[in-house]
Amino acid sequence: MNIVITGASSGVGFEAALQLIEDPANKVVALARSGDKLEQLADIAQVRHPNGFLFPIEFDIIHGDYDLELIPYLTKSLGNVDILINNAGALINKPFTELDQLDFVSMLQSNFLGHIKMIQNLLPLMSMQGGHIVNIGSMGGFQGSIKFPGLAAYSASKAALHTLTECLALELEQSKIKVNCLALGSAQTEMLEKAFPGYQSPVKASEMGKLIADFALTGHQFFNGKILPVSVTTP
Repeated sequence: MNIVITGASSGVGFEAALQLIEDPANKVVALARSGDKLEQLADIAQVRHPNGFLFPIEFDIIHGDYDLELIPYLTKSLGNVDILINNAGALINKPFTELDQLDFVSMLQSNFLGHIKMIQNLLPLMSMQGGHIVNIGSMGGFQGSIKFPGLAAYSASKAALHTLTECLALELEQSKIKVNCLALGSAQTEMLEKAFPGYQSPVKASEMGKLIADFALTGHQFFNGKILPVSVTTP
């Protein structure tokens, strides 16, 4: 499988990329804004999976040049794309009364609009035999789930991503491209610490990364247009 994953420099994206290259049949392009952390990913990948195919590239999904930078790189390194994992994201933890419009713009850019740009630009590269787009959402944006103070802008942006998933599953049906969303609960990551300082999740980042990798490879056989909650605790 030819796979593109964003937000691969830390947390569950980092772990999912390592899991995916365990199978040498997979070629993985790992995107992130942090070149230093991508180098760390590449070093660990070389030690753990010396026969794996990992292509780390420093790229900003919001402001990066798709036409001159990303798409030519993907065309050269992969040719076509079977799986796109939209994992990049950010979080603002601030009371609603202290939020300004720029905070909401920032969350929408990081957690929603950047993914739209990725999908629109990569669709022409996705396999004619069908593909799988996996959006990484959050229980914070899952309808009916418990909400927490300080996370209004973050949760609202994730809810938008959830709805986009349902819409795209319908629109891309004729292209045989399946679109699903994993609404993640807590996993022990830097983002979790920012949202809930001092809280210890019972789920390791590596465990959640493995789930994401496995679902990306096989989930489209069973689901399309689904927002699937992945949570054992709240938060």
